[in-house]
Amino acid sequence: MKKTVFTGAATAIITPFKDNKIDYESFARLIEWQISEGIDAIVVCGTTGEASTLTDEEHKEAIKFAVDTVAGRIPVIAGTGSNDTDYAIEMTKFACEAGADAVLVVTPYYNKATQKGLIKSFTAIADASTKPVILYNVPSRTGCNILPTTAAALAKHENIVAIKEASGNISQIAELARLVDGKMDIYSGNDDQIIPILALGGKGVISVLSNPMPRATSKLCHNFLDGNIAESRKDQLELLPFIGALFCEVNPIPAKAAMAEMGFCENSLRLPLTEMEDDHKAKMIEIMKELDLI
Repeated sequence: MKKTVFTGAATAIITPFKDNKIDYESFARLIEWQISEGIDAIVVCGTTGEASTLTDEEHKEAIKFAVDTVAGRIPVIAGTGSNDTDYAIEMTKFACEAGADAVLVVTPYYNKATQKGLIKSFTAIADASTKPVILYNVPSRTGCNILPTTAAALAKHENIVAIKEASGNISQIAELARLVDGKMDIYSGNDDQIIPILALGGKGVISVLSNPMPRATSKLCHNFLDGNIAESRKDQLELLPFIGALFCEVNPIPAKAAMAEMGFCENSLRLPLTEMEDDHKAKMIEIMKELDLI
């Protein structure tokens, strides 16, 4: 029987920068706050963590730092995916040795792959991993979609335990749930679809929203899972304007701006990402004030 990595909300955590270097002091403070606010897990070096512009050394340092800072209190999931399978294997092996509880592996981007190629690539990575593997399907960013039949084939691998579904296609995710039939956990990769995916048997969300709102995001998930459906639905709907603001520009531009407004970091990103447009930021700040976040 495969073990569930986490239930509820995992924060796809930002990587704070200062003087174009990782700001570990802010990173530690952010991790501690996430834990104190009751988050269920942390994902380090994912899309929201700007992994694509981290050097190899920074990527490894950030994973190790998160593992050491969390110190076993909640699961740490390390982003180790790449469009180069050999590199993904190298990063996965490192994350396992560094003490990560699981790895998150995105589909190949730019060069993409056929469904056969996805099966071979993910299988090679899972074969090399000593920790559970979570697949990451986000075709809007990668140009590559994990079809339900492909996910069902991969669910047979003992190390492949879950999938982060950010396709946005509820019909596809419903078919995925039907085909995997409990052999693979499903996590929402979109904050505006937490409830729909939980309703299809999902275990929770890997979230951007939980950067500024860890307690509320975890509560939303656990209320649904505990049977408090009406309250959970109410929270999901009330948070939609803020979720919309967090995704009005490419992630993590708004998320980092939000965390900077809350005093957790500098609003510093690496090119090609740039700071949030003033009009978008003003609207987001207005919503944050309504939510008593600032």
